[in-house]
Parts: sequence; structure tokens; C-alpha cells
Amino acid sequence: MKKIFGFILFIGSSLGVTAQNVLSLDSCRALALTNNKELHMSSEKINAAHYEKKAAFTNFLPKISAMGTYMRTEKEISLLSDEQKGAISNIGTVAQGSIQETFQQLAASNPAWAQLLEPLAPMIPGIGSTLNGVGQGLVDALHTDTRNMYAGAITLTQPIYMGGKIVAYNKITKYAEQLAESQHATGMQDLILNTDKAYWQVISLVNKKKLAESFLQLVQQLDSDVDKMIAEGVATKADGLSVKVKVNEAEMTLTQVENGLSLSKMVLCQLCGLPLDSEIILADENIKDLTLPATETESNVATALANREELRSLDLATKIYDQKVNVTRADFLPSVALTANYMVTNPSMVNGFERKFRGMWAVGAMVQIPIWNWGEGMYKVKAAKAEANIARYQLADVREKVELQVNQASYKVNEAAKRLTMADKNMEKADENLRYARLGFTEGVIPTSNVLEAQTAWLSAQSDKIDAQIDVKLTEVYLRKSMGTLK
Repeated sequence: MKKIFGFILFIGSSLGVTAQNVLSLDSCRALALTNNKELHMSSEKINAAHYEKKAAFTNFLPKISAMGTYMRTEKEISLLSDEQKGAISNIGTVAQGSIQETFQQLAASNPAWAQLLEPLAPMIPGIGSTLNGVGQGLVDALHTDTRNMYAGAITLTQPIYMGGKIVAYNKITKYAEQLAESQHATGMQDLILNTDKAYWQVISLVNKKKLAESFLQLVQQLDSDVDKMIAEGVATKADGLSVKVKVNEAEMTLTQVENGLSLSKMVLCQLCGLPLDSEIILADENIKDLTLPATETESNVATALANREELRSLDLATKIYDQKVNVTRADFLPSVALTANYMVTNPSMVNGFERKFRGMWAVGAMVQIPIWNWGEGMYKVKAAKAEANIARYQLADVREKVELQVNQASYKVNEAAKRLTMADKNMEKADENLRYARLGFTEGVIPTSNVLEAQTAWLSAQSDKIDAQIDVKLTEVYLRKSMGTLK
């Protein structure tokens, strides 16, 4: 809803700029908030912190990963030596020779054995061939062919206890998101303050330009009157020269005010995201007497302590440092995790050595317990605690400064109100003094120098009144900023 309202306000402000070139204070604020690049960056920081928080929460959940590998080796792994392979492959030949030798010994010892074993003699070569085949089959069966190896695994890991690190990290990311939001709000308030300052600076210079033009007309009229009086012989050339000097000073003052006004408008355009050469008119330029806020503003330190985003940011920073202590401590505490995986290999050894993909599942628990680290954990925890203490001291220091700032802003509001009252009284006296001086000069009873002094006093009084009015506006803004209520 806020974004929609801001977009509508921005569209309305943009139409106002393009159609009428008239900007109110609210439209300047809306343009500044919409176009400021630093606010856009802080908004993205909020988004980044938000997703960091979501990412931190996933550490509570089980992680599943897959891994695959292939390896080509120069040589294969062999369970049998070359001598063993030769022996097993020729086991039939060896057995055949042993049988024949045994038969010969029996036949030589007893002729009856010769007749009995003679029918079996033709079978001996067949037995040797058969055993050789069995031996070769065994050698082939133990052939691994591991030069091309494949392996893959799918692993599930579920943290059970990580020393409190996961909980602490989730709190840190939560506080970090709130910190980014607080810093964004601080940036918005600073931008509003700068926009208000630029806006009222332009209003001040617009009125001073009118004042300079009015004063220039006064001294030009006086110069014309003195020239006529010189021509009639009732004034001296010295009077004319002194008046002409004042005319030159008035023209220079007007030039300086015009240059200052152009630069101030450029500053305001830059804050509003408009081209620097934009011709803008402010809604309060033609207001003769500015509508001033109530000057009876009391400082409210409790409101400031509750609303100041700087204090909120430091409080969140303190919480973050406290959780960093827990994260540091967790690195030196036991950790427990549950694991489950399914592994596949080729060649496989589940059913002997096979050139096939075969797998198996496994579950287990992993426990890591630090035993001895020469006090590293204690030192790091103490260092983290020291950083947390620094954050607390910073928070306490800023609290005191905020209280002082609120009181100072309140005093300045009251001072500005009194200054405006005095400026109004001085303005009345300067008007009256200038009226009498001009009347006396017309009647010829007051010299030119007195008229110039009266005009100078009138210019100073008018300028002081403008400054006092703008000062009242700005001190009210400063007070609201110091209390954290500037919206």
C-alpha cells in the first residue's frame, strides 16, 4: 500500500513539474525519496538481508548432495601376482605330470598295478586340460580391470547439534535485516532533512532577491531625486556620488543573490532527481508571511530514545555482537550430525569384481569433539565478548548524545522564535525610520547620508526577518529529526 501511494504521489509530482513547474515541500520530498540512489541501494540491502535470513533458516533442514567421479589409471589393480597367475593357469599340467609319475612308480613296483592302471592312462591328459581350464577361469574371475573406474553417491546430512551455531546465525540474520531497515529509515530522514533545508534555502533567497530588487529601486529613485536636486543647486556632487556608490552596491548584492539562488535551485533539483537546469517554482515563493509552526515545543527525550533509528541500529548491532559470541563459542563445542547415502561403483565388489554399476545404502552419525586447542577457543570468545562490550558502550554514548541533541534543538527552537519576534519589531522600526527619512529628505530637512542609513537599516531589518522566519522553520525540522519523528 505504501509503495502504491508513493508511486501515485510521484506521478502527481512529476505531472506538476512538467505542466506547471510548481513544487511544494511535499512534492519535493516525494521526488527526493523516489529518485535518491542511496535509498535505492539501502532498499536492495534490505532485500539482500531478507534472503540471507531465509538462507540461514535452511541450515536447520537436511541437505542432499550428489557426487560423481571417473578415473582412468595406467595400471589395473591385481589380486594375484604374475607367478600365481601362471601357477593357477597351469595347475592341470602340473597335476597331469604328478599323476603320470605316480602311475609309473606303481607300475614299476607291482606289475598287477600296471594292468589295473592301464585303462586309466588315456584319461590323464583330459584331467590336465580340465584343471587348466578351471585354473584359467579362476584367474579370469579375479581379473579386476580397474583402469576405468566410476563412482557416484547421493548423500543426505541432517545437523542434530552444532553447538548453537545455527540458532545464533539465524538470530544474526534476523537482526541484520532489521538493521538494514533501520538504516534505510535513517537515510530517509536525512534525505528529508536535506530536502527541507534546500527548499527553505531557495525560499529565503527568492525573498532576498525580491528585497534586493526593492532596495535597488529605492536607491535608484533616490539617485534620480539627488540628480534633480544637484541640477537645482540644493544638493552637492558629493551627495550624488555617495548615492551612486549605494546603487552599485545594491546591483552587486542583487547579482550575488541571483547567483546564490541559481545554485540553491540546482541543489534542490539534484536532491529531487531533476535536471539541474530545470526551471522550477516553489509553492511558498509568493507567500508574504510564512506559516510558522508552534514555537512552544518541548523536548521529549523519551520520545527520541524510542524513535531514533540510530539508537535502534546500535541496539541491533549490540544483539548481533552478542550472537557472534555464541557463534565463536560453537566452533569449540561438540557437533553431531546424521548422515545417509547411497553409493554406486563400477567395477563393483558387491558380487565379486563385476564391470557393472552396483550400489548400496548406508546410514551413520558423525560426532566431532574438540579435545585440545591451546586455549584458542577461550581467547576467541573473550575477543568476541570485548567487541560486544564496545557495541554496548557505543550505544550508551549515543544515548547521552541524543539526549543532549534534543535539548539543544529545543533551545534553538525557542531562540528562533524570540529572534523572529525581535526581527518583527525591528522591521516596524525600520519602516517607520525610512518613512521619516524620506519625508524629511523630500522637505529638505534631512541630508542624503541619513536617508542612505535609513535605507540600509531597512534592508538589514528585512533580511533579518527573512532569516528569522526560515530559521524557525528549520529549527522545527531539526527538533523533529532529533526526536526521530521526521516523516
